[in-house]
Amino acid sequence: MLDNALTMIAIILTINIVYVSLSTIRMILTLKGKRYVAAGISMFEITIYTVGLGLVLDNLDRIENLIAYAVGYGIGVVVGSKIEEKLALGYITVNVISSDPGIEFTRKLRDKGYGVTSWYAYGMEGDRLAMQILTPRKYELKLYETIKEIDPKAFIIAYEPKQIRGGFWVKQVRKGRLFKNEKKKATQTTTEQQAKE
Repeated sequence: MLDNALTMIAIILTINIVYVSLSTIRMILTLKGKRYVAAGISMFEITIYTVGLGLVLDNLDRIENLIAYAVGYGIGVVVGSKIEEKLALGYITVNVISSDPGIEFTRKLRDKGYGVTSWYAYGMEGDRLAMQILTPRKYELKLYETIKEIDPKAFIIAYEPKQIRGGFWVKQVRKGRLFKNEKKKATQTTTEQQAKE
């Protein structure tokens, strides 16, 4: 009997983790405009939800099933957000203000494949270099590291654009042409290191 109760708890827990993870991913895909993929995921999501809820409602006298349902829901939120981080869908826009307009900031970023629009600005303490940088979300952390290497005191604000249209850089990203040089360099470095060993 105890074995059966543990199996039921494990099933309810697993079902709810999967359901909430799918729900989180569906919501993110909907917000990103991928409605057909989101619709496909929602069919699996609602089926899993109905089965899980049915198991709990059929056994309301067992408090451990309700606890498993609640714990599975909480874990599902964490798992769903981790999956979304790994998928890193969409783009991020980063506004950077450097206190040293003399730094070759834009050239260094463009050499690494980032789309940069820059202009000179004036702050409370003098001239500044302002930049707007567009990058796929999967390169966001790498971009922050690059900015800190160039100017550790740079002021950074990031946000996700709702819509992107036109422009040279977006076309290049969609064709998969950007950031290939960086991958080639990394492969060459690894090959050279292996040859030395």
